[in-house]
Amino acid sequence: MTHEEIHEAVRILRQEVTQWKTPAVTVVAGRTRNPFDVLVSCLLSLRTQDETTAQAFARLRKRAKTPQGLLNIPEKELAQIIYPVGFYNQKAKQLHEISRTLLRDYGGKVPDTIEELLRLKGVGRKTANLVVTLGHGQPGICVDTHVHRITNRWGYVSTKTPEETEFALREILPQKYWIEFNDLLVAYGQNRCKPISPRCSECPLLPVCDQIGVTKHR
Repeated sequence: MTHEEIHEAVRILRQEVTQWKTPAVTVVAGRTRNPFDVLVSCLLSLRTQDETTAQAFARLRKRAKTPQGLLNIPEKELAQIIYPVGFYNQKAKQLHEISRTLLRDYGGKVPDTIEELLRLKGVGRKTANLVVTLGHGQPGICVDTHVHRITNRWGYVSTKTPEETEFALREILPQKYWIEFNDLLVAYGQNRCKPISPRCSECPLLPVCDQIGVTKHR
């Protein structure tokens, strides 16, 4: 895929993803526009199905909407509220630790830079970029396994890790696409451009995809 073809690719993706469900974290962000909600929902979503994430976040938000409110919930009870998200016991502890840090160091506010967000326990670049983009509405590129896999499959980048992919995309992807790029590729990666045996025969992006690494497809 060339730099010129990325514009057509995004146009096609925007049309295609309308047939699939919007990621849970994006739904949360669209409803509340609250960086703390985005941070919490993103942490809950790790290693967890979207439907489970959405339900757990809804239960939690009925009890707490701020770092202080979350801290007021005992850790064991917090784990029960967010169950059955992946690693719910560890996430309950993590949410308490992050809430304490936000209150102690940031006046209860969620930072708006990747550098500061990465100082929060357990927050990686994927989560930091989601909070910056969906929570604060600032430019950032969230790269998860789908974005990493698909952009390499296209031949748009040639990288070994998601972090390398993020920095490569920051150099070549037009900034006007940064915020939406993750949502587009997550939906496409979950439903069509799958890790194993992608549905290439029904993919409208096939003419601009180099199919790098694809050995079997449908």
